[in-house]
Amino acid sequence: MHDTTALLIELGAIILVLGLLGRLAGRVGFSPIPLYLLAGLAFGQGGMLPLEASEEFIATGAEIGVILLLLLLGLEYSASELVTSLKTQYPSGAVDFVLNAVPGAAAALLLGWGPVAAVALAGVTWISSSGVIAKVLGDLRRLGNRETPVVLGILVMEDLSMAVYLPILTALLAGVSLAGGALTLLIALGTVGAVLYVALRHGRLISRAVSSDSAEMLLLVVLGLTLLVAGIAQRLQVSAAVGAFLVGIALSGEVAEGASSLLTPLRDLFAAVFFVFFGLHTDPAAIPPVLFPALALATVTTLTKIATGYWAARRAQISVKGRWRAGGTLVARGEFSIVIAGLAVGVEPRIGPLATAYVLILVILGPLAARWTEPLAARLTASRAAPAGAAGTMDAVDAVEPAGTAGTTGGGAVPASR
Repeated sequence: MHDTTALLIELGAIILVLGLLGRLAGRVGFSPIPLYLLAGLAFGQGGMLPLEASEEFIATGAEIGVILLLLLLGLEYSASELVTSLKTQYPSGAVDFVLNAVPGAAAALLLGWGPVAAVALAGVTWISSSGVIAKVLGDLRRLGNRETPVVLGILVMEDLSMAVYLPILTALLAGVSLAGGALTLLIALGTVGAVLYVALRHGRLISRAVSSDSAEMLLLVVLGLTLLVAGIAQRLQVSAAVGAFLVGIALSGEVAEGASSLLTPLRDLFAAVFFVFFGLHTDPAAIPPVLFPALALATVTTLTKIATGYWAARRAQISVKGRWRAGGTLVARGEFSIVIAGLAVGVEPRIGPLATAYVLILVILGPLAARWTEPLAARLTASRAAPAGAAGTMDAVDAVEPAGTAGTTGGGAVPASR
């Protein structure tokens, strides 16, 4: 009875604090992720008030949080949209990988962490936070801008890449042989291909089988199916997160919309628990030694993400202003970086503090970069050019932008979180 009482008190206190921090972040206009991480640091190893009774429950909740994050992300896309993105956005995805994964891998090798940690840190620096980016696009009223589909296309490519990357990382972390790793990758690729094929050909039948007029039944069936598939995927060493993402892709139409609205509050709750859990297992005293590498890595990958967005928008024949806006929007890192680091801390414990500091920096810098990259680039460009020539150039650039796009709210679905 005493253990149960302590568990309830700790959980109640944690959830209440998370709610207050979320409200504070909403008023300030930033993502609550850094505040959740700081809360975990405050109450975890080496923190002010270590938690004991609720640690096991929080660990389980963190696993569910990752699964729900990926499920809701999959529900945002249909199989046809993913196939279209693969056909049109793969060059941008390749540039994104080279420019942003290589700095992370190089940093891990320079720090002497070994090849497995290099693969993990490459993922940390590679993946943008679609949750933060979605909020920024809405706050800045850019959902209807011409560059927004380019940004979303890159995010979709990153999501699809995770279906291949996570099984590879999981296999490497488990220390399997080359043959075992190849088998895991083949299983992952085969599973993704099979799900996309079934979703394209028989997506309506699957959605009809899951559909229910009762919100309670729909919630139970979708959540139960997701946890079951995630568990089976984990057993096959494909990654529970990938299994949840594929379930989301397989559902479409009204079922996807209904399930998304029902599961969003659960996702927000358990995702917050996940970030707290990651912070709980990161010693605050371990962050100062890696703060300089985190700052250096954040600086380099801020520039490489801006270059990625600029190149992709230029390829789509977006104006110069739109290119800079696309690049600045992609800067934020967040939940996926923490997920990857959480998988890798068993092999290289120092990756946890580095990833925490890195995400804290970029989740704060990301909204600022989205807002100020284009004006700053325009000012620097204008200062280098002659006044008359600069004015003529910018007038020509502005003519490319469609009138009134900045305030519209169309432009397709924005990924909910990552």
